[in-house]
Amino acid sequence: MSVAATPARVLTVVQLIPALRAGGAERSVLEMGQALVQAGHRSVVISAGGRMTAQLQAEGSEHITLDLGRKSLRTLGRLGRLRQLLRELQPDIVHVRSRLPAWMGWWAIKGMSPKPHFITTVHGLNSPGRYSAIMLRGERVVVVSQTVRDYLISHYQKLDTARIRIIPRGIDPAAFPYGHRPDEAWQKAFFTQYPDLAGAPLLTLPARGTRLKGHHDAVGLVAELKQRGIETRLLLLGVIEPGREAYLHELEQLVAARGVASQVVMTAPREDVRDIYAMSALVLQLSNKPEAFGRTVVEALSLCRPVLGYAHGGVGELLAELYPAGRVPPGDRERLVERAAELLRVAPPIPPLQRYRLIDMQRAALALYEEVAG
Repeated sequence: MSVAATPARVLTVVQLIPALRAGGAERSVLEMGQALVQAGHRSVVISAGGRMTAQLQAEGSEHITLDLGRKSLRTLGRLGRLRQLLRELQPDIVHVRSRLPAWMGWWAIKGMSPKPHFITTVHGLNSPGRYSAIMLRGERVVVVSQTVRDYLISHYQKLDTARIRIIPRGIDPAAFPYGHRPDEAWQKAFFTQYPDLAGAPLLTLPARGTRLKGHHDAVGLVAELKQRGIETRLLLLGVIEPGREAYLHELEQLVAARGVASQVVMTAPREDVRDIYAMSALVLQLSNKPEAFGRTVVEALSLCRPVLGYAHGGVGELLAELYPAGRVPPGDRERLVERAAELLRVAPPIPPLQRYRLIDMQRAALALYEEVAG
């Protein structure tokens, strides 16, 4: 599927983001850059750069290196440079996805003539207050889920709800094809690298190395299933990160204390998540705080793999719509074990994904750009 079309008017859209190293907001910047180029518009991204910059440029967007995300007085000193860049670019739209770049962009366009349209996207459940309130100053305030919309309305009573647009993040079904199974060569290499993961149903928790992501509950789940005579394996995918060594040691101690050291493997982030999900009996989403969306839920279900998660925030929203059998009350570890046992025994069928596709997100955002600039 493609968003390519002949535009009635060529737009210049500048997206501001702290950096292009990794993350959901950063991935959305690339996806919208690609959509803009395919639709015949000009896409420019201003950030500190990072490993995703090469892909951004290869897909036709321009990149200008300027660090707008570091919380330092030096960042304020870059306001003049940003204002100069925007005056040279003469954008129709400035689209911001993070708070400090939003403040910088807001100040930079003041006094410009013509003044660019200012759009914000709220990707997370930021702490309410004056600093976060900059994200509500957009002519349109894009949110990635109903959860985020409700959160903003509950904390900012003066927010004009008519300016809010729900545009969920999307995944490319071609990248996560329905019913995909990795080939024998990949499976052999994977289980050679991680022999402890072989021989039993695989549970995968894809999450960075932070206590908020529910690694303790996942380890407890495997231990409780073992006590019930149900053997499983657990992959904590992406938990190994620089600077998280103390947390990793804490998890290693927990795994040993629960008697499941031979059943749990921890890894750094990997690029082959599609194949790992496809090999998993269950993909877990156990964050102990509500999240704005839940991309891994959509990725796994797109592959036709069951998801088990706590039913709050964006994850609960997605499971309620796409896979109700995978919902568990937040923090209810007993119900978590029971539901895991049920899904491992017989998992309800999963239909092909009809929503939350990348093309849906791109088309909705392009329509929003044209609406504002029109």
